[in-house]
Amino acid sequence: MITITQLGYIVAVDECRHFVTAAERCFVTQPTLSMQVKKLEEDLGVIIFDRSRQPVVPTEIGARLIEQARIVLSSTQRIHEIINEDKREVTGVLRIGIIPTLAPYLLPAFIGRYARNHPGVRVEVEEVVSEEIIRRLKRDSLDAGIFVTPYRDEKIVESPVFYEEMLLYAHPEHELLKRETIHPADISPLKVWMLGEGHCFRDQVLNLCEGVSSQERELPFEFESNSLETLMKVVDREGGCTIIPELATREMSPEKRKQVRSFSSYTPVREVSVIYSRHYIKQKLISLLCEELKAMLPAEMLRKERGVVVEWQHVKNRYEENN
Repeated sequence: MITITQLGYIVAVDECRHFVTAAERCFVTQPTLSMQVKKLEEDLGVIIFDRSRQPVVPTEIGARLIEQARIVLSSTQRIHEIINEDKREVTGVLRIGIIPTLAPYLLPAFIGRYARNHPGVRVEVEEVVSEEIIRRLKRDSLDAGIFVTPYRDEKIVESPVFYEEMLLYAHPEHELLKRETIHPADISPLKVWMLGEGHCFRDQVLNLCEGVSSQERELPFEFESNSLETLMKVVDREGGCTIIPELATREMSPEKRKQVRSFSSYTPVREVSVIYSRHYIKQKLISLLCEELKAMLPAEMLRKERGVVVEWQHVKNRYEENN
């Protein structure tokens, strides 16, 4: 008979890709875990893991069984959540991944308040790039992501929370700051400093300023950062411009704000959502997370109608098609 414990063991091995590490994670000895996995394989009449490879990997049928095991484990955990909801208790662990272009501006503003308002919840937060958040949500090593959407993955649920404007940040002497109107097309032939590969905001900038590429940028040196703050400092020192999200301006001094401009033709925005696996169970904790985020933002940022959502995923797809 299949047990919940056995399902937990095969999920742990899949995530760790090593029996010893998986056993440590499950707080059992390696022989105990290996014996239970082997028994499950014998009872089902299939091989779940290819042990001839290092790290160990699931077989084709094993991968399908592990995916179903995750669903079963989540459904089992949902029973405890239902009981807590009936008792009006808010408890548990919430593991959140947040992308680097949101973390420094959003996280300090809400995470302490969330923890204080819900002392029974242990919040664990990591700064993680977009594709890694998706991968870890599907493997259940994260509970939720604070992420830019739309992403359009049938296994991921997207709950839009707010819409922040994409803005121009330029050197004080940049010619664009002297214009009455600024359009995205005005940036294409100019100096545009960008984030490195793997950041969804980089792909949004490429979509916003169609035609910008590394060959077209007129920069004094080649540099792609993992930090928006670093990009702004490079602009201040070396000239040129970059694109920044609205949250990055909230604590700017009045002098710094003089280097920021909105686009005149339309208001480009990025949609920020709380995302989670479709079969996920910590619905109450995730709902409270969305509420806390909305509570610390101005009402204007909660309205989708305030601008045009700039997508990012199809830039990645086009790059993959060409390589």
